[in-house]
Amino acid sequence: MGNKIKNIYRVLVVAIAGIFIFYGITRGEMAIVLNKAVNICLECIGLG
Repeated sequence: MGNKIKNIYRVLVVAIAGIFIFYGITRGEMAIVLNKAVNICLECIGLG
């Protein structure tokens, strides 16, 4: 019985994570995150 409840929670967490990822993609957050990642590489680490 305990494993069944854990599996339900796992599926629920994955589903909620997927919803938030889809929401972020539709808002254009991917471009913002990529831009910040590029800036970190070019400015802080010095790969440019």
